[in-house]
Amino acid sequence: MDTRIWSRIPHRLLDRILAFLPPWAFHRFRCVCKHFYSLLFSDSFLRLHLLLSPSLPCFLFFPTTTRPTTPGPSNPRPITHAYLLDPSGTWRRVPLRVPMGLTPSAASNGIISWASDSAGPKLVLLHNPMSGLSAHLPLPQTHRLCPSVGLVASDSSLHVIIAGDDLISPFAVKNLTAETFSVTGYGPPPSWWAPTSPLPRLCSLDVAGRMVFHCGRYYCMSFSPYSVISYDPCLDAWIKIDPPMRRFLRSPCVVSCNGRVVLVAAVEKSKLNVPMSVRLWGLQSCGRNWVELERMPQVVHDDFVVAEGGRGFDCVGSGDRLAMVVRGGSMEIMVFHFERKDWRWAPPCPLKDEGMMGGGLTGFGYEPRLATPAIGLLHSGEV
Repeated sequence: MDTRIWSRIPHRLLDRILAFLPPWAFHRFRCVCKHFYSLLFSDSFLRLHLLLSPSLPCFLFFPTTTRPTTPGPSNPRPITHAYLLDPSGTWRRVPLRVPMGLTPSAASNGIISWASDSAGPKLVLLHNPMSGLSAHLPLPQTHRLCPSVGLVASDSSLHVIIAGDDLISPFAVKNLTAETFSVTGYGPPPSWWAPTSPLPRLCSLDVAGRMVFHCGRYYCMSFSPYSVISYDPCLDAWIKIDPPMRRFLRSPCVVSCNGRVVLVAAVEKSKLNVPMSVRLWGLQSCGRNWVELERMPQVVHDDFVVAEGGRGFDCVGSGDRLAMVVRGGSMEIMVFHFERKDWRWAPPCPLKDEGMMGGGLTGFGYEPRLATPAIGLLHSGEV
């Protein structure tokens, strides 16, 4: 960095240059001088960043924590940092300032939502890892054990949904319910959650808490039997979508990727006309039917089967890329690029070298941003 050049650049032009930097590069530049350091607290610079910063669809990975099975805290070890996998395939360490007893549950527009581990009313915290800004939501009215959480954040609104068993122990009678919380820039945030219409009968939501949002609807997996549950907040209506195959599926995951809803699953070989494979199906515009998009090549699939070892896998989408994370304490991540039709292993995650991989990885599609106005909406009034 040549100080003779940078010292002669007008501050307004210099701010525009810095606004183009990825957040991790901007944080390195903050140690150069007081002016650079103060930009993170400048409203004018953050507005400029929102206008000029390029989109960087990444993946953010946390050490997997144990889901609660009994009332009381289940994750005594705090999560102090995560690792971001950027589009170039480089791992970047992301420090976290989150209280103990919280687990990451969803991500949207630079914000990570965290939910309390203990059974009961779920404390939901919204946190921007790039700026350290946080805000909590009011406590929901319903006690829950392992809910699915959906988050949709924009520059002018924030919407959160919690859905799942209305119980505080695995031995209680199931009663599936859901609640939503919404805030916009047109008034102070509310202090309550609103119940939704009843969920479909005979559904069992994903205990991993996965829920994605696409084109105005939330989607999540239901098990025993497999199906995809969709919720339209405008109509306050839930629907059940049948999977593309009623049998032979293993580790199904629903993600939002490449501009559509995608179902990813391993297909088990049970008959000669149903070979083992990992397939990707896209939800058609009618919202009911699926069409096969891709199938993992046989050579890649053979390597993937060895790495997976029958333990199963989870999937997350970000931009036009899809990441398949092997369960059971593994560090293996297979990344598929929709545009390039390219399957390849990601570099080993540094969390393994730090001894934090006992339970594996929990990943989210994540776009790092310095400015997240949605969190500011919660600070505009008492929550």
